[in-house]
Amino acid sequence: MSDSNHPVKPQASVSARLAQAILASAPENDAGVRAVADRLLLDISGLCISARSEVYVKAALAAIDGDGPCTVIGFSRRLGAEGAAFVNGIASHGEDFDDTYEGGPVHAGVVIIPALLAAAERHALSGADLLRGIAVGTEVMCRLCKVAPMRVHKAGFHPTAIFGVMGAVAGIGAALRLSEKELVNAFGIAGSMAGGIIEYLADGSWTKRMHPGWAAQSGYRAVRLAMGGFEGPKTVFEGHHGLFHGFANTLDGDFEAMLAGFGEQWLCTTIAFKPYACGTMSHPYIDCGVAFRGRGIDPEQIAAIEAETAEGIVHRLWEPLAMKHSPPNGYAAKFSTPYAIAAGILRGDAGLGEYDEAVVKDPAMVRLASKVRYIVDPANPYPNQFTGHLRVTLKNGETYEHRQGYFKGGAEHPLSAEDLRRKFLANCEYGGLTAAQAEAMAATLAALLDQPQVDLSSLPV
Repeated sequence: MSDSNHPVKPQASVSARLAQAILASAPENDAGVRAVADRLLLDISGLCISARSEVYVKAALAAIDGDGPCTVIGFSRRLGAEGAAFVNGIASHGEDFDDTYEGGPVHAGVVIIPALLAAAERHALSGADLLRGIAVGTEVMCRLCKVAPMRVHKAGFHPTAIFGVMGAVAGIGAALRLSEKELVNAFGIAGSMAGGIIEYLADGSWTKRMHPGWAAQSGYRAVRLAMGGFEGPKTVFEGHHGLFHGFANTLDGDFEAMLAGFGEQWLCTTIAFKPYACGTMSHPYIDCGVAFRGRGIDPEQIAAIEAETAEGIVHRLWEPLAMKHSPPNGYAAKFSTPYAIAAGILRGDAGLGEYDEAVVKDPAMVRLASKVRYIVDPANPYPNQFTGHLRVTLKNGETYEHRQGYFKGGAEHPLSAEDLRRKFLANCEYGGLTAAQAEAMAATLAALLDQPQVDLSSLPV
């Protein structure tokens, strides 16, 4: 009840409450936050090197007019902040070998690291500023996954693209110390910059690779517009024409779940790092395939393979089944669980080499992948947990079963520091660096968050 003497104060918008939480946070006081920031810097930079000779990276770089002060990792050419964020975002996500937040799934590092490195160089930020931006940006991307789980994917959009632009605003805004008003406007502006459909699944085309770079550069543009006084809608998240209405087809998002504990509990510290270069939800199935390989079963004697799976991943990683059995190219194979299972059994791995075109077209791989079928397990815990299961039937009627209840690389079974270092060095070698160059690059990245001013000029090209 209210009267003229006691008016009801309107409730703050979600973006205002989020901005207030960002301004009050102190991620530099959490050792886990520092650790994940260091890991992201190493992993993302190595991925950029590994992809620098790929056609899609060269195409992205060639599409940018105008140079600037910001580093494109692995190249001598320097671009403006938007251009560098765009190209580095594409390069780091291009081989689908990047980090994942299991509660999404969403790829935070491939948006936030490119966005924050570009902003840090453009605005002469310190390592402490960079740390703050990485922490806040990745945290916002992870927390947005709690609002309407799985709804963005079901609506036909890529969550990394949709949530990424908001994470980039949050991270860059935190690093540049924007005011609450500026942050609210930047979120509002960024809502009109979000986008990223998942139709690439139809033919293995390249647009998914573009999504993190687009989100990174769009976040920077939104921040700069807000800094200049440009206004955006305050109800960009919860409004009747807002982000979740547009990209998740819902007005019933749980924004309290997103906001609760912000700055106290850092979800970004649970970000997972991939051991395999493909869609994360296929990883436990690869491990099951590797386990069968370890039993010495002759793949030619396999008559059928049945896998239990989650309903939420069927439309991306299992269907259309005929195309998943025989992917049209290496990129399409990264989103085929049948192919991933075949790679695990036949090659014992699913690294960058397993997605070369010649390997994907190998008749033995196609033959084995074509024997894989799936059934939906209604009790599967996805998206909170990624699991794998295989039941193999041999031609003589014998059956074997293997089940894995976790994602290797995830929060409960993380890659060790040495595992991640080996991955980084292997990616650098794949991208043409010498061992000495890779070691020097690792040393530069390890010291970055302690620098008075972020300087990437010593990175190899």
